[in-house]
Amino acid sequence: MLDHLRRALESRHIAGITLAEANVLQLGALPEGWADYDVVVTASMLEYVPRDRLAEALAGLRARLRPGGRLVAFVTRRNALTRWLVGRWWASNLYRRAELSAALERAGFSDFRFGRFPARAWHLVLWGHIVEACS
Repeated sequence: MLDHLRRALESRHIAGITLAEANVLQLGALPEGWADYDVVVTASMLEYVPRDRLAEALAGLRARLRPGGRLVAFVTRRNALTRWLVGRWWASNLYRRAELSAALERAGFSDFRFGRFPARAWHLVLWGHIVEACS
C-alpha cells in the first residue's frame, strides 16, 4: 500500500510527505519525534487488531496526540451485511457502537462522539462508524 501511495504522490509531483510502515501495537518503535499530533486519522485498520487489544491500540494512538488533539477513526460496523462481506471475506473484526465506546473509554478517551457520513455518501452508513475522540 505504501508503494502504491508513493507512486501516486510522485506521479502528482507531491513532495514533503514522509511515509512509514508502523504496527499500531508497537508504536514505541516509531521515531521519538512522531508525537504531539493535532489529528490522527485511521481508516479500516483497527478491524485487524485483535479484539482484546483494541483499547491498547487506541491508547497508543491517543499517546501520539497533543493535548486537545483529535483521533478520527473509520471502523467497520457490525451488521448482517458487513458480517458476510467484510467479516468473513476479509477476516476482520466488526464493532457495534457500544463496543467501540467501551474500548475508547478503556483507552482513556472521555470526550468522543459518533459522526455521520454526508448525504451524498449515504451508502457508507451501512458500512461503518465515524468516531471523533479528543485527547
